[in-house]
This record gives sequence, C-alpha cells and structure tokens, in this order.
Amino acid sequence: MTVIYPSPIFGPVRSRRLGTSLGINLLPADGKCCSFDCIYCECGFNSDFVPHERMPQKDEVIRALQHQLRKMKEEGPTPDVLTFAGNGEPTLHPDFPDIIDATITLRDKYFPKAKVSVLTNATQIHRQEVFDALCRVDNNICKLDTISPDYINLIDRPNGSYDVEKTIARLKEFGQRCIIQTMFLGGEHMGKSADNTGEAFVQPWLKAVAEIQPREVMIYTIARETPAHGLKKAPREVLDAIGEQVRQLGIECQVAY
Repeated sequence: MTVIYPSPIFGPVRSRRLGTSLGINLLPADGKCCSFDCIYCECGFNSDFVPHERMPQKDEVIRALQHQLRKMKEEGPTPDVLTFAGNGEPTLHPDFPDIIDATITLRDKYFPKAKVSVLTNATQIHRQEVFDALCRVDNNICKLDTISPDYINLIDRPNGSYDVEKTIARLKEFGQRCIIQTMFLGGEHMGKSADNTGEAFVQPWLKAVAEIQPREVMIYTIARETPAHGLKKAPREVLDAIGEQVRQLGIECQVAY
C-alpha cells in the first residue's frame, strides 16, 4: 500500500533502524517531490502522485515542530530521533539549511538527547549549503544502492543528470560525518534483474564504502508493498553476509530485515 505522509510533521513512528522517530516532511502533503523515482519507494512512482500543494513554508515547519515537541514533552513519548523524510527528497526544499538549524535549536530545548537525522538520496550534496547543513546533523544518512550506472538507471531512476563517481567523491568529503544506506533487492523489473546482492555488485560497492569511510553503514531490504511488481526481499542470510563484509572493513554495520 502506497504511503503519502502528512506535512510538515508526522508520527512519531517506530523506525526499524532509528527507534521512535518524529517525522519532518518538507515536501507537499498530497504527493511526491523527488530527484529519484525508485521502483521500490513506499510513496509510489513520482508520476502517479504529482503534488498540487506547495512545499510547507519555513515558518510553518518550525511552528508545527515546536508545537509537536512541546506536546510530546508534556504527554510523551520521548523521541529517539527527529527524522527528515516523507514524500521525497528533503534537501530539495529551498530553506533546508535554515530549517535544519531551527530544528537543532528546538531539539536542544525540548529533547537534547534526541538525534537529528536526514534520509537523503545524496543528489543535492554538490550544493555547498546542503553539504554544510548535512554536516551539522547527528545522522546524515546518504543513499548508495550500487555503483553501477545501469542498475541506478533501472532501480533508482534519477530525474536529472547523476554521476555516481562524482557522488562518491563528494561522500568521501563527509568522512565520519555520514552514514551510508543501501537497499538490497531480489527479483526483476522490466525483464531485467533487480538483484544487487551478487558479488558483481557487492564487491564494487564494498570498495566504494571503504573509500568513503562512513561512520556506519545501514543495509536493508523492502518491507512494504512496492510500486513496481516483481521485486523480492533480499534473504536474511544474504544481508547478514554483506553486513559481515562491511564490518571486516572496520566499519559499523546495521542490518534491517
């Protein structure tokens, strides 16, 4: 079932990887706005959910966030994390850096132990203001599903120009200030294999991870219905084996099934 999130605040929800998460959705509440069009996205295909509403204004986001944090302070629950996610790519919002700063200030006031996290596909990290803002959050979680351009075009489907080698070079500049997040799949799409769990994909990906030297790697597989049919979950034992190879690089790895 397709999930379109309210805007600008949703949850809190229970995240497989992050715990009790209060969601911050900087995209329109009635559709998707993303620089990728991933065939496994829980929000569906971009073309099927074209938004008609605008992105929430900066002041609207800050007011709504403060209201919800105040309410949670009084009534619970205590959030583990404040997560920028929702209906697409949060770094597309023109006021993303300012909203990050305001969120950190509110977090410090209401729940100083909570982490500020951003789930990003890393398409905007070439913009210095976005890069700098991501350096200020606790969990800068950047997508890197593969280093194969053909697989990226089949599965992640960038809406504009996307150079994975340039993205990796920029990710290396984050160093310990980023977390790499990778979706592993099985099955097929449009008559082509969607499986990125074989050695031909995993070994080059591991090489890129070793070069980036992130603080952590998060690997996971599909958990909900996908807009493209024919996709399959990666087996638990396969994910565990990949996770162990990451740990052998001296990098922490979290595996979600």
